[in-house]
Amino acid sequence: MKTNKILKTILALSLIASVATSCSSDDNTPEAVDEEEVITTMNISLLSENGDTVSLQSQDLDGDGPNSPVITVENLAANTTYTGSIELLNETETPAEDITEEVAEESDEHQFFFNVSGSIASTTYGDTDGDGNPIGLSFTLVTGDAGEGTIQVTLRHEPTKPNDGTLADAGGETDIAQTFTVVVE
Repeated sequence: MKTNKILKTILALSLIASVATSCSSDDNTPEAVDEEEVITTMNISLLSENGDTVSLQSQDLDGDGPNSPVITVENLAANTTYTGSIELLNETETPAEDITEEVAEESDEHQFFFNVSGSIASTTYGDTDGDGNPIGLSFTLVTGDAGEGTIQVTLRHEPTKPNDGTLADAGGETDIAQTFTVVVE
């Protein structure tokens, strides 16, 4: 009889301990939800070695709506090196939200990818995150001989870092992507 009481007491204490530990939470701070950025506008500013400025813009104010983005492109000079910078905006808000700041602050979670063809010879990253991996908010673009070319700019969220600089190796999710067809004269 005494043995039954002892066993019942041990069983009851074990059950209480089990319930108490399973209901407690070691993590009282919930994980922050990082919502995807709304990006309506991509502004690319290119400054040539002789001080000329060229602008490229993609503006899509209805997002995934029925209207295509409005693309504005200025001509580039042949055989020229440009220093580039990218600005991202959410123009669904008033005033427009500068998403560029968020990308810079979360640089370890973002990377631009550049794919060029035709009379656009190359691009080179001009900035890095805290681990030395490229970001792409600033970059260098080099044009070749006169003709036509394309510049595809894609921002990936949470890409694999480091990567080989291609979208295929990057993974992650695309925040914005735009291809600009340019005239090089």
